[in-house]
Amino acid sequence: MGSVHSRTSAVDLGTEGWHKPWSGTNGGSCVEAKRLPDGSVALRQSRDPEGPALIYSREEMIAFIDGAKSGQADFLIA
Repeated sequence: MGSVHSRTSAVDLGTEGWHKPWSGTNGGSCVEAKRLPDGSVALRQSRDPEGPALIYSREEMIAFIDGAKSGQADFLIA
């Protein structure tokens, strides 16, 4: 795999290993996540699996998840 950065084509990250941990009652529009070999995390839109992926470091994902758990992201859906 070449240089991985945000907006890398999700196709370049392969088809294996993508998960839909947040799928549910949203009409099939899901965020898919994939852990990359270096520990970073790729996110893509399930309706556009060949589109861009956003890449976050492990530390960025920890900060986001911890913040979401503590309510700091509630403004996104309020």
